[in-house]
Amino acid sequence: MKRGAGSASSQAARRNQAIAEVCLAVRQARSDLGLRSSAVSLTSFVVKSFLSLLFLVACTASVLAVDAKPMKDQPASDKSAATERITFGGGCFWCMEAVFQRLKGVKAVASGFAGGDVPNPSYKRVCEGDTGHAEVVQIEFDPKEVSFETLLHVFWAAHDPTTLNRQGHDVGTQYRSIILYENDQQKAEAEKSKAEAQKDFKDPIVTQIVPLKAFYKAEDYHQDYFNTTGDRNPYCTVVIRPKLQKLLSKGLIREEPYIK
Repeated sequence: MKRGAGSASSQAARRNQAIAEVCLAVRQARSDLGLRSSAVSLTSFVVKSFLSLLFLVACTASVLAVDAKPMKDQPASDKSAATERITFGGGCFWCMEAVFQRLKGVKAVASGFAGGDVPNPSYKRVCEGDTGHAEVVQIEFDPKEVSFETLLHVFWAAHDPTTLNRQGHDVGTQYRSIILYENDQQKAEAEKSKAEAQKDFKDPIVTQIVPLKAFYKAEDYHQDYFNTTGDRNPYCTVVIRPKLQKLLSKGLIREEPYIK
């Protein structure tokens, strides 16, 4: 339960009681005024209403004060203190999500958008291709269980980093290869890994390595997509499943996801 919730509930109850008293006073005054035009009755109504309204204002201010108090014990982000985070883009985020869910040491994977300037974009908006955003997955991992170097190795193997603004039949800047780092160490390791990975590719790697400015989570139906949809979507059968089989045969991931 949130801190201050009990106090807020009590204040809210008194506020509701005050509102009820005002309503009762109004109904009584209407009845009194219908029977007689007594100055005493009208004065009583005004006094009751004024006092009740004062109580209502005081209760509301108190509730707002409770809600406005910062929760000092609340973490600055959803990321655990024991984990680290990196954001990768390598084509359709359904594919990348399914891959990293099957890597031991990964604690959470979220599909979303990053790399552009349009705030809170929808999937439909990003598909227009002019937001600057790429489809990405934000990965939370435990460095004691899986190294950043391993994550990068899987990243290079999970897509073709030499094709500019496309992966297979998915074409557009939103499908570009991109690494969005959160600190200088990640940047240095990503650049080193990119140079080493170049030995495995004939064409130049075009992957962007840039700082993460903001990550916008995609709509709920995009989350955990392959695990929940599977072969009901032909894209999963034709594109995602072969990719997983390829990485599985190399021993980079396991068949069943660690994250369910």
